[in-house]
Amino acid sequence: MKARHKRLAFIAVGLIALGVATALVLDAFRSNLVFFYTPTQVANGEAPQGGRFRIGGLVEPGSLKRAANSLEVRFVVTDTAKRVEVVYSGVLPDLFKEGGGTVVQGRLAADGSFHADQVLAKHDENYMPPEAAEALKQARRVQTTVEVE
Repeated sequence: MKARHKRLAFIAVGLIALGVATALVLDAFRSNLVFFYTPTQVANGEAPQGGRFRIGGLVEPGSLKRAANSLEVRFVVTDTAKRVEVVYSGVLPDLFKEGGGTVVQGRLAADGSFHADQVLAKHDENYMPPEAAEALKQARRVQTTVEVE
């Protein structure tokens, strides 16, 4: 084999290795990418069926129910326009409370409930994820417009 052919083979193998590495990185990135949806978007069918995503809003007062002899809890997340029932098995964060802001991550079940594998609570009275705050503002605007008409 001539030196020229060896160089071309080396470049070809390098490009193939670079392509494979790029494909693996993009696949890992795509599988770890989690989008945020509001309860209104989930109720309207905009959230991915079977895929992981996040829902944010307020925990509806009076909706928190704990199962006896297990860590399973059920509660409702709302953006004041629509509501989504959440099922979570685990210890809730210390700052989690009814009426407080939360973001939950998991999958939508066939029955319409959201099975969370992670629950986050706001850490003080002034903080809410920007997406959740914007969703609540939009829901209030829509609700005000409907009430006025």
